[in-house]
Amino acid sequence: MAFLLLRRALLLFLHLCLLTWSAWGKVELTVNENLEVYLGDSAEIPCHYRFTDAKNEARFVMIQWFVRSAGNRARMRIFYSDGTQQIIDRNTDYSGRINVTSDQKETRLLIQNVQLSDEREFFCQINGLAAGNAEGKTHLRVFARPEAPVIEGILTGISVTNTAPSKVASCEVRNGFPKPNITWYRNKTPLMPKPGYVNMLTLVTRESSGFYSVQSTLEYKVVKEDQDSFFFCEVSFSVPGAVRTMDSHRVNVTVHYPTTTVELRKDSPQGLVQEGDTVELRCQGDGNPPPPFVFSREQEPDADLESSGDVLVLPSVSRKDSGVYQCRPLGAVGHAEVKGEMQLNVHYLDPAVVVPKDSEVMFKGEDLVATCNALSSLATTIVWYKDTEQVGQGNTLHLQDATYETSGVYTCKVTVPSLPSLHTSGSVHIIVQGGPQLVGVEEEVQLEEVAGRMVNLSCEAKGHPTPSISWSIVGSQNWQEVLSKENDDMTHSMVSVRVTSDVSALCNASNDMGAEVKAFRIKAIPRVTTTSPFSPVEGSGVIIVVIILCLLLLAVLGSVFYFLHKKGKLPCGRSGKQEISKEKTTKDDIVVEMKTNTKNEDAVLLKAVNGEKKGPNDQ
Repeated sequence: MAFLLLRRALLLFLHLCLLTWSAWGKVELTVNENLEVYLGDSAEIPCHYRFTDAKNEARFVMIQWFVRSAGNRARMRIFYSDGTQQIIDRNTDYSGRINVTSDQKETRLLIQNVQLSDEREFFCQINGLAAGNAEGKTHLRVFARPEAPVIEGILTGISVTNTAPSKVASCEVRNGFPKPNITWYRNKTPLMPKPGYVNMLTLVTRESSGFYSVQSTLEYKVVKEDQDSFFFCEVSFSVPGAVRTMDSHRVNVTVHYPTTTVELRKDSPQGLVQEGDTVELRCQGDGNPPPPFVFSREQEPDADLESSGDVLVLPSVSRKDSGVYQCRPLGAVGHAEVKGEMQLNVHYLDPAVVVPKDSEVMFKGEDLVATCNALSSLATTIVWYKDTEQVGQGNTLHLQDATYETSGVYTCKVTVPSLPSLHTSGSVHIIVQGGPQLVGVEEEVQLEEVAGRMVNLSCEAKGHPTPSISWSIVGSQNWQEVLSKENDDMTHSMVSVRVTSDVSALCNASNDMGAEVKAFRIKAIPRVTTTSPFSPVEGSGVIIVVIILCLLLLAVLGSVFYFLHKKGKLPCGRSGKQEISKEKTTKDDIVVEMKTNTKNEDAVLLKAVNGEKKGPNDQ
């Protein structure tokens, strides 16, 4: 207790000394006028000082820090230092939350975990006794970023017929410090209050935590064009050294307005309509919400058609359903009301009619004209086919100079180019009547075959009625029919004949209209046999032997001429020639023998080349 009294007396004495010596010196003090910091951060407030009187340099400096709330004249000390001791005052909002560092030039107050209540004025007081004293003030500003804004639009529709502005949306931003501001936007344009058109109601709440919450309601007189507009609120708030903004998400309002125009259109099917289709007609107006509609036909405007909402369904339509259809909002009266209408055309294609009908019999060489027609609401294309081959185009088909190839089924296919799903067809069976016509240009067929072999003879005939085929064969008793087939107006027969000698065969085709004959002549060739086959090795040997014999024969002839010459039998000149002729006559047997031998050798040579070993008499 005595110590406390002594301490207070000492402080009072120092204060009196400060007042006494303050006129003796001067202190220059530098502090920040404002210091901005986020909630929860640490704030450091500097205080720089300098004694200007060098003669009275301070040897004793007393430093004190005070705090004062805004709007309150009283202030409270939170720190004291006199060079010998440093004291943080107890039982204040800053006990345990501040720290002060000092030297000969400055002192710094550090506030930890800044709270909203710390937005106050902090005073730095320097007292150097005779050296002078001074005081500086710093305003600490605390900032807290608010939560993201929440916007709620009106879910029910707003009518353009309302005379006063209607509530469009409300926007709320919570827990900001200092107080955030709200600005309303329509599309990208900020809205300003305008009597009778735009009202903004703002409510500011100071929470128990010290934060600010702001709620704003927008009232707006909507027009029809606002059906595509969007509204949002922008929140602006302060942060250390700047101002930031946040936008809410966009909301769109439902605008109600009356119907002024109506459109009637075909929803399905796409493209042209044909008989049997299910047609859906949809009526659409520009009003919101869309009113219910009633449907009718122009021919019967007072007879309402059964529909479902804005859709009229016509199942399995026919050409009778063609006409002008109308729709109008339910409740409209008179004929001058708003309505929509459209022309519905139901297209059709009747079955094809072919003349002649079903089948037609014509004689060979005759001409025929066939026609094909189908009633349609659209232009058609007609193509004629026989089997899969196109034989004509257009509604008429000309058949001239009829042959059996003319027979068959002719089909006309009718299509609608602008509506491919519409198509039909018809057919006529053309029958060409006449006598048999044999297939092939030869009236007589010449054949050669080795005796003993089998020959197949084929005969094919066309005609109507279908011809029958019979065979007449002379020269062979060994034959049989191996194929007999009738197909439409054609008959095909095939016989197999064994050739033993020359054969004559007749194919007789006949029906009620006539007959035709085809002849086959088969010449029998004798069968040739050989005892041994030709060997190329043996033939070469025979040739060598013949060459040797020819050389020996030349040697013998040379010896004979030499012997006769020595005997004088071969004199030179003309007389010599005559004698030689005579001697040839008298000794003809020798010459004949030589010739015979020569012929025999030649014959042997030829037979050897042809692969035969026997002599000419062996045949």
